[in-house]
Amino acid sequence: MVETITVSKKGKVPFGQKVAFGLGMLANQMFPAVLGIFMVVLVEDLGFSGWMWGLIAFAPRIFDSITDPIMGFISDNTRSKWGRRRQYVLLGGIIMGIAYIFMWQLFKENSLEFNFWYFFIWSIVFYLGLTIFSVPYVAMGYEMSDDFHERTSIMATAQWIGQWAWVIAPWFWIIMYDPAWFPSAEVATRQLAIWVALPCALCAIVPAIFIKSPSTLHRDDYEPLTLSNIGGSITKILAGFKDAFAISNFRKMCFATFLIFNSFNTVAALTFFVIVYKLFNGDAAATGVWVVLFGSLGALCTTFVVIPTVAWMSRVMGKRKAFLLSQSISVIGYILMWFLFVPGKPWLYIFALPFFSFGIGSLFTIMMSMTADVLDVDELKSGKRREGIFGAIYWWMVKFGFAIAGALSGLMITVTGFDSALATTEQQGAVDGLHAFFCFFPMSGTIAAILIMWSYDLTEEKANAVRAQIESRKAETLV
Repeated sequence: MVETITVSKKGKVPFGQKVAFGLGMLANQMFPAVLGIFMVVLVEDLGFSGWMWGLIAFAPRIFDSITDPIMGFISDNTRSKWGRRRQYVLLGGIIMGIAYIFMWQLFKENSLEFNFWYFFIWSIVFYLGLTIFSVPYVAMGYEMSDDFHERTSIMATAQWIGQWAWVIAPWFWIIMYDPAWFPSAEVATRQLAIWVALPCALCAIVPAIFIKSPSTLHRDDYEPLTLSNIGGSITKILAGFKDAFAISNFRKMCFATFLIFNSFNTVAALTFFVIVYKLFNGDAAATGVWVVLFGSLGALCTTFVVIPTVAWMSRVMGKRKAFLLSQSISVIGYILMWFLFVPGKPWLYIFALPFFSFGIGSLFTIMMSMTADVLDVDELKSGKRREGIFGAIYWWMVKFGFAIAGALSGLMITVTGFDSALATTEQQGAVDGLHAFFCFFPMSGTIAAILIMWSYDLTEEKANAVRAQIESRKAETLV
């Protein structure tokens, strides 16, 4: 049965609504940003072994690969007077905040086995909350406007606010290990987890409160969310995967994101070693704030230079050209990183950061806007709005690649023969090898992504034509 619906145009979005959505992005990025820093305490201060670290890093992402698409299916088919997304964003934000606090209440005096399993179980609860929050939250952003350029503006605002997580998070290194603040990093994580979780949980639930959604109680075209139907939804989810990847432009976006994001994250884990051993001859104490500044200044470049510039480029030249130009600029940044990492002169790398930051800094601003356009193509073909499923598939690619990136980082260290117990003078070849991986591995991923996206052809004219056909079809169903 075709449902009778009201034709509505969602063009310009009030700035307050964009900020509300952006505060959710701050939570979405701050939780994992600080988590990555706190994780060092598990090995350095609590004695977790390599296999424990690996299981904690890998298992939640496998868990995500299962729960994300299921959450997308549930979110897409929820009938409620609050709409499809808001209640899940609220619930997920609360679960994340509670779980984040509890998972870091670790004490050295407890046994290693107890601390491992305690952290492992609470981390699964946290990632479940993240799934419940993030899948409908991202889908909510796709739904906010049907205007080609307004979608980019929404995502640019959200990414601008979310980037502050990466500006702030690196400074936790200094706070955690400064005895003037805390007697130990173990104590620091227990207390800082509370100060991170409470404001982040509040930011996470802001979109649920302030971004209104129409009631979906009357939608008779949604799948019934019975236990048996959700349990048997795998077939429908797989069908959604098939439909999504049948859209060539979406397929290109997923593969390009996989290459850029995960080649970057593969070498991001090497940042500490490259700075300490390439620039300071292995003397960690001499680095001062230079490791922290690399991440923090890079995020500031993204916040104040990359995102506004990319949003402007997208309006002027279109999303495809803005993507290609942005990633090409990042290639220049990777090349500069090779020449500007000069021993004893760490300040030189600052000149590369604005170029370097264009890669990751522009990626999700443009790609999330493009995803909203692709969803219109899917709606025209299928007659359904499947923001949850498409968002889950896109981010599944990101998370799956992130797990691979962790393994590749270790492989690079092994291949180069790098040993953190040795000074640079004793292993110059290994340090140069890490530096080469650091610069040229993400550059290769970026160039491959540019080649993939070269044939992306969903222009503004085509996107507007698709929207016009959808609105025309909706108008015909009016009674």
